[in-house]
Amino acid sequence: MKTTLIRGVVAALLICAGTAQAAEDITLRIGFLRGPTDLALAKEKGTLEKALAAHHVKVEWAGPFSAAAPAYEALNAGAIDLTTGSSTAFVTAIAAGLPLQFFAYQAMPANGEGIVVRNESHIASLNDLRGKKVAVNKGGTGEYLLSRALSSAGIPEDAVQKIYLSPSDTGTAFVGGHVDAWAIWDPFLSLAKQSYDARLLASGKQVGSENAAGYFVSDAFAHAHPEVLTWFYGVLQQENAWAKSHQLEAGKIWAKQMGQTGDGLAEQLGTVNTVPVTPVDASAIAHIQHIADWYLQQGIIKSKPDIAAHVITLAP
Repeated sequence: MKTTLIRGVVAALLICAGTAQAAEDITLRIGFLRGPTDLALAKEKGTLEKALAAHHVKVEWAGPFSAAAPAYEALNAGAIDLTTGSSTAFVTAIAAGLPLQFFAYQAMPANGEGIVVRNESHIASLNDLRGKKVAVNKGGTGEYLLSRALSSAGIPEDAVQKIYLSPSDTGTAFVGGHVDAWAIWDPFLSLAKQSYDARLLASGKQVGSENAAGYFVSDAFAHAHPEVLTWFYGVLQQENAWAKSHQLEAGKIWAKQMGQTGDGLAEQLGTVNTVPVTPVDASAIAHIQHIADWYLQQGIIKSKPDIAAHVITLAP
């Protein structure tokens, strides 16, 4: 009788423990963008799922999204919790009232963004863009790069024709001559040079870009599960360290996710894009705020967002 009672109590405790454990399980829904990021490496290698499973966090993937803007829209709609993107798109999103937090920062490599033209083009300088059609993604990195480029060359914004296209739709237009130039970032920049017979007219560094890549989470998830961001960031750091010492291998993964083969593109992606990932510190906030100020000055956004109010500072 006593043994039966003990067994019954143990069974009840196990059931309760199982129920409590199930209640503690967390699902992290990630909006995936193809590109040279540490998250892309973690996705390919399965390291994120393994690391978070140890903390009873399940990873679900959505996408791939063509750019940050549609991923932010999915986050705003409650379809995903976390995604990657550019600081330029982040500024546009929070200026529009989207509930985003910036929690990990990756400076844009010097040759990781810029404006390209076709090799046979007669466009030799930024001044030659007057009267030309330039493909950009609205409110994101492309529009920011073009705006910076025009300003650096003393060219009025209305002296060129902006053609709003997503990066995935621009390749055909660029190759077919329907646009004269393309303001773009990696991996599309490297792809254009390798596969679309493009040459770099001006790099982001040359036009004064302060753009960066980053990791963004919804307000709701950040407030409910801040510890998950710390675990997630730990995986990013591990993949970042691996990429630095395995540049070609990292490049091959990034190229593969774009459906590309061959060492040329892989080497370009791996060499250019293995840059440190860090918490969003005061310096990063200042750079992002400069972008917001620029967007407001250029009329791309209508109100000035408080960047610091949309940042989560993780321990380095």
